[in-house]
Order: sequence, then structure tokens, then C-alpha cells
Amino acid sequence: MILPILAIAPSKERGRGVFATEAIEAQTILEISPVLVFSMKDRKKAEETLLYNYIFEWGQGHEMGALGLGYISIYNHSYQPNCSYQMDFDNELMTITAIHDIAVGEELFINYNADPEDQSPIWFDAQ
Repeated sequence: MILPILAIAPSKERGRGVFATEAIEAQTILEISPVLVFSMKDRKKAEETLLYNYIFEWGQGHEMGALGLGYISIYNHSYQPNCSYQMDFDNELMTITAIHDIAVGEELFINYNADPEDQSPIWFDAQ
């Protein structure tokens, strides 16, 4: 399920991103999408490819990987996100929820650390 008020468009200095085509209220569920889960072995192989920038750590111990279908893997990172994501390991799903009101035309961001408050450097900031 992806709300029809979301669109993928060019994102300044970030390639592509997900944008709101209508105003969105906080706590709105924007997307519930399946993921393709990679075993630990397959995750290591995927990390040697372009997929490295699109997969999420997956599982209780974060040893596996997952590629989000739908728009999941297109949301860009921010340490001040306007959305959060939740992982459902049992059903192999991810959910994106607005955590703030979002204006028409605004890009939707998630914190790649999984916790919207976590300011820990992520892989492309730590290099």
C-alpha cells in the first residue's frame, strides 16, 4: 500500500527522493511495503554492488539485509526526518509513517539509524 499522494522526483544533490503531492498530517501511514530479505551470505554479496546504498539491515541481530519494495528504498536520509520506518520481521514488511505535518511538495525523509532521534553518523557520513 502506497498512498497516491506520494511521488518519486529528483532530489537536490541526492538523486531521487519521495515527495508529497498533497499536505500530510502527522501520524499518517504513508506506505506499507514488502521487502526482499537477504541471508547473511547474500547480504555480503549485495553490499558489493549498487544495492549497498539501498538495503537495510534486517533481523533481530541486523545480520541479514532487506531491499524495500514500493518506495521504501528511495526515501533519503536526514537527522531531522519527517517520517519514521518500522520493520515487521515476521511478515517481511516495512511501514513509513509521517512524524510531523508535511507540506505539499516537501521531500519525505527517514533517519537511516531507524530511530528518528539517533544522531549517530551513518556509513556515508562516517567516511
